[in-house]
Amino acid sequence: MTNPRGKLYLVPNTLDFGCAPGSEPELQDVLPLGVIRIAARLGHWVAENAKTTRAFLKRVDAVVPLAQKVQALAIVELPRAQKGAPKLAPPKLAPLLAAALQGHDMGLISEAGLPAVADPGSDLVQAAHELGIEVIALPGPSSLLLALAASGLNGQSFAFVGYLPVEATARCARIRELEALSSRQAQTQLMIETPYRNEALLAALIMNLEAATELSVSCGLTMPQAYSRTATVAQWRAGTHRLPTDVPVVFSLLASK
Repeated sequence: MTNPRGKLYLVPNTLDFGCAPGSEPELQDVLPLGVIRIAARLGHWVAENAKTTRAFLKRVDAVVPLAQKVQALAIVELPRAQKGAPKLAPPKLAPLLAAALQGHDMGLISEAGLPAVADPGSDLVQAAHELGIEVIALPGPSSLLLALAASGLNGQSFAFVGYLPVEATARCARIRELEALSSRQAQTQLMIETPYRNEALLAALIMNLEAATELSVSCGLTMPQAYSRTATVAQWRAGTHRLPTDVPVVFSLLASK
């Protein structure tokens, strides 16, 4: 008789990855206690980075003691995506789920926010479905949805477009393409940037968008200094703006018809 399969839990992480030490919110202020309890009992993990996952689990341990010492946990890392390389097929990811096939519950964790949303973990989730492993998504913060909710822009139709090109000409063309798409479909467009380029992206958006387009900036969500501001591009142009270079920011735009 074969062992019953374990479950794959999608464990949300906090949104303060890469921020200055000491600026993090209390874990129980961001994650439900039930999620922390599940994380505390899991002995097998798949992660982007084992070191940062251990740091997360130490924060868990401070709220709910871990079932095993951090050093005893089995943490395997997702393969690093090579630029321009095709996605890994589910069969190649199956070895990462060996513990679940042997009957152990597992956790999948991202560096920040919900696993598999704007995150490489989605390929592993697909592999779990193909192997007949039950997938359970746990509640927790998503910077994209929090930013959308706080923006006041169209929450009925929206798209996450990831990172914009860094090169100025390509970035300008992409901004205008997204604005035209937003206008045609009345659709909010959400994007992110590496924190040290936050100000450069904001400047590019203010310069290239139409004056009537609404632009929202959500900075450091769930952190003590978090804020969201939505205004027309004309209003943004009327002031001066500084964004932190070490805090995640979500940018959202909605063009007028």
